[in-house]
Amino acid sequence: MNERAMTEKRMAAADKPERIRSGRTYIPAVDIIEKNDELLLLADVPGARADDIDVRYERGELTILASIPERQAGRSDWVHCEYGVGDFARTFQVGEGIDANGIAAEVNNGVLALHLPKSPQARTRRITVRGS
Repeated sequence: MNERAMTEKRMAAADKPERIRSGRTYIPAVDIIEKNDELLLLADVPGARADDIDVRYERGELTILASIPERQAGRSDWVHCEYGVGDFARTFQVGEGIDANGIAAEVNNGVLALHLPKSPQARTRRITVRGS
């Protein structure tokens, strides 16, 4: 790898936030639905409660962090478990067209729903075409 490629790789890595909490960090699976007046983001965060989730929006960047409490060791009621123990973290560049004051979030059955309302300038307008 040449010096230029190594420098570009270091610069790209510097743009990503670093996790300082020990343990695994998972990237939640996400669906994003665009509607006329909002973006609806659905993120899988199994095991997270509302108090465990931190959502931040700043200068067009949306960050989702969810801390998952560790499973109790020695529980006898687990029959099979495929979910690993760890936190969720993901960041999106969604642009400046979002009304930050109107962002709303709720979590239900391990799915975080984020409503990102579009600013009036970013909404789709229908233009009437007149005929002659």
